[in-house]
Amino acid sequence: MKPITEAAFQAQVLQLAKIHGWRSAHFRPAQTARGWRTAVSGDGAGFPDLILVRGYRLIVAELKRDAKQKPRPEQTAWLDAFRGVGAEVFLWTPGDWVEIERVLQ
Repeated sequence: MKPITEAAFQAQVLQLAKIHGWRSAHFRPAQTARGWRTAVSGDGAGFPDLILVRGYRLIVAELKRDAKQKPRPEQTAWLDAFRGVGAEVFLWTPGDWVEIERVLQ
């Protein structure tokens, strides 16, 4: 069986979030003459994959296609910053699907 891509996994998480009434944001990169870039100002490098908001909850999620992948240092810095202000922070892979369903219910 072919492993799921991170993009397909992300689409599944976003679909589940929508079903459960979460507002979501993901900033997609686009290919430019200088390579792949995400239009962002400030300290955008490493910004988490998903921001989910519902009621008084803020979830920040970094997604990886498998458990062997680790966040880059700039991704870890963002996750730590969000954790520091009280956001619920997750590093999810497809193997975490049961947890993802529980958290987003």
